[in-house]
Amino acid sequence: MPETVDTEASGAGSRKDTGPGPAPTERARSGFRRAWPVLRFILGIAGAAVVLWVLSSHTDELSGAESIFDHLRWAWLLPAVLVEGGSYLSLALVQRRLLATGGVDASLRTLTGITLASQAIINSAPAGGAVAAVYGFRWFRRLGASDSLAVWSLVATVVVGVISLALVAAAGLALAAEYGASLDLVPVTVGVLLVTVALGALFLYQRPQRAVASWLLRVSRRFTGRAIGEVEARVARFLANIAAFRLSKRDIGSVLGWGIANWMFDCACFAFSFLAVGAGIPWKGLLLSYGAGQLAANLPITPGGLGVVEGSITIALVAFGGNRVSTVEAVLIYRLISFWSELVVGWAAAGWLAFGVRSGRWPRRV
Repeated sequence: MPETVDTEASGAGSRKDTGPGPAPTERARSGFRRAWPVLRFILGIAGAAVVLWVLSSHTDELSGAESIFDHLRWAWLLPAVLVEGGSYLSLALVQRRLLATGGVDASLRTLTGITLASQAIINSAPAGGAVAAVYGFRWFRRLGASDSLAVWSLVATVVVGVISLALVAAAGLALAAEYGASLDLVPVTVGVLLVTVALGALFLYQRPQRAVASWLLRVSRRFTGRAIGEVEARVARFLANIAAFRLSKRDIGSVLGWGIANWMFDCACFAFSFLAVGAGIPWKGLLLSYGAGQLAANLPITPGGLGVVEGSITIALVAFGGNRVSTVEAVLIYRLISFWSELVVGWAAAGWLAFGVRSGRWPRRV
């Protein structure tokens, strides 16, 4: 009589032989990996909806644009677009020089795409500056930068932008002084210039960095009453890593020069916008009004809040004797080029970069 086999026991033995099943954590990770494509699609749709909602709040800027197109001088739009492109190229050159300090030789075309995409994120996403910082950090890592170099380059880009903008506004103040510049722009511009000089010194030299860090740690220790030796060690390591990236005097001149070129090209786009609407360029207060308007738009430390860039530039130029109608029309053309058109180009650049990641040109994980 053939020997019967206890299938239950056999099955139990088989299960024992295969070893224990996957751990709960591993199962959760596996489930998340399977669900991630769907989740990413949903998040993408939600993000696009938020972007459209944010942009809808700016559509009132376009009211009255139809009347401008009736007498628009289209030939002046081409140089306006070209100099605006030069503005973003200059900013990409700043980042290229900063990354080169850490030994990263990044493609100018790629950095220009990252710059355009980052600006589109800033202009259209809630908390756009923070989102753009994370976006830029990940791309700098993809290009071969270390964590420290990526953070240092991002911070340096902001510092260079602020200092160069303050220098442009100060130059505009000097040029407009003979015309009796007032509008409360003088104290604002001088105050911001002093703050940016101090910010630049703090960024460039290790001694003030250590002094500020030590002061912050002492204040924290006094309020908390706790020893923070581990934090002090981390701060010391961070400062040591940052100190490894030093700009020579030639590099400082280069990045400041390209930083100033970034703002001057953008200001040139604004000047060409006057010619596009058939008005003369108001040289008297153009640079000062532009610099003050950009300070209002880019610096949260600006005292009193001069308002958004369009309003502050328009008010300042009209106060300098400019024609109100032509100034409003020129500001609108300038916004169409520097804001609305840049959104299209910037998001297209983000799509091009994302396609490059998918096709394997750049690594997916950083």
